[in-house]
Amino acid sequence: MAATFDPWLAALLAALVLVVVVSLNKRRRSLPPGPKGLPIFGNVFDVPKEFEWLAYDRWSRECHSDVIYLNLAGTPAIVVNSAQAAHELFEKRSSLYSDRARMPMLNELVGCDWHFVFMGYGEDWRERRRVFHQYFHPNATKNYRPRELKVARELLRRLLESPDDFMVHLRHMAGSLILGVAYGIDVQPNNDPYIATAETALHAMSMAGNAGAYLVDYIPILKHIPSWLPGATFKRQAAEWKKATDAMVERPFKAVRTAMAEGKATPSMILSLLSEADDSEDKQRKETVISGVAAAAYTGGSDTTVSALGSFFLAMVLYPEIQRKAQAEVDRVIGRDRLPDFSDEPSIPYVTALVKEVLRWRPVTPLAVPHRLTADDVYNGYHLPAGSIVVGNSWAMLHDEKTFYEPEEFIPERWLNEDGSLREEMRDAELAAFGFGRRICPGRHLAAGSIWIGIASVLTCFDLAKPVDKDGKVIEPSGEYISGLVTYPRPFQCVFKPRSDSTAKLIYAGLQGCE
Repeated sequence: MAATFDPWLAALLAALVLVVVVSLNKRRRSLPPGPKGLPIFGNVFDVPKEFEWLAYDRWSRECHSDVIYLNLAGTPAIVVNSAQAAHELFEKRSSLYSDRARMPMLNELVGCDWHFVFMGYGEDWRERRRVFHQYFHPNATKNYRPRELKVARELLRRLLESPDDFMVHLRHMAGSLILGVAYGIDVQPNNDPYIATAETALHAMSMAGNAGAYLVDYIPILKHIPSWLPGATFKRQAAEWKKATDAMVERPFKAVRTAMAEGKATPSMILSLLSEADDSEDKQRKETVISGVAAAAYTGGSDTTVSALGSFFLAMVLYPEIQRKAQAEVDRVIGRDRLPDFSDEPSIPYVTALVKEVLRWRPVTPLAVPHRLTADDVYNGYHLPAGSIVVGNSWAMLHDEKTFYEPEEFIPERWLNEDGSLREEMRDAELAAFGFGRRICPGRHLAAGSIWIGIASVLTCFDLAKPVDKDGKVIEPSGEYISGLVTYPRPFQCVFKPRSDSTAKLIYAGLQGCE
């Protein structure tokens, strides 16, 4: 018997299909604007492998929207390019935007799932965040100022004796500070094994954690392909990097454990936490938490200080007139017969403005660690789908000409009133350099103190200048940076000239005063 054709049913089905198609098209049109992309792969091939923040900023301007949408092989991604949008989403709607993206390359292949900064929002993250906050909230970090002062003055000595190795000295300064605070470990003067291990691990984390750098972050199933296959270079790379990240967690932790057993452990964050864990019923789990939190402190403190002070050295070479202004303030307030300390901070606002400008001009993390949107949301009429990766473009916010005139130029005066005092309305404008919302860098107070005393100390003791070659020709720095989750200036040459005949004596006397 032949099937009967019902025209009314056919019309109803056609109408339903039309509604679905229109609905889907309307939903697609309501997404934020962005580059068109390809079928299936979307915008995977549009995102550059380096300096992604510049492309995101350019697309934002071309689309006339402070949020843009990318389709990364089926994974929706939202890039937030203005401070206004960041405040609205990450701050006012923090309950929706405080989760983390999965990040298979960093967390699963390189093995950084112990780092609470990269953990999903939940009880594991809260526990580690609470432990960390105990030791690094603003009042707690004041207890570390004597050590910050000591490592800054040790930096001066090292710059005096071997100025060509200034980036090595910055790594030593940062590592010495955080290894002392977190583990009670005194680093070796040269070729310290903890600092060497951390340098490799920090490079790995910077490369693997950079949003958009690895296809496996958009297509997680790729993590299962054999390492020997063509195109699986990322897996072989991750296996090598994992050795360094594991060692950075395990080696200093075991060293403290050994020192405790021998009764030789010195006061530190980890000593206090392990002493409490000894009485815990869940000792092994507690130790896992403690070792991860300590290593997280190590990574955050080291990267931020090295990047920021490296940018400071570069800025002083490129903008000698700014250096002279800062030194004039230092000379007027501190003089030439002593070194600065933290009590001088309120009296030298130009130096503080210079620190803020360093963090703005070349932000340590141009792209914040990716967040994850946990429920559908709407911003400026745009649909933001649940499950989206949401990335804060710190670079775009800190180079927004509506807030920062001539954003590519290094201008500390933008932070000051006409009378030289700090502008209250600009007080926290550089915070985008440290992330957003509940996931803002919890170690920023220690890092900010270390950067400030380092900059004030160097300005007091040295004139920084471009070198000249054997023919008397000035050697210009490229001004270029190494791309990654954390950025650094590409190697450049810098002359550190003591500002007076008594500088060496002042440096050695200041260092003795810290012992």
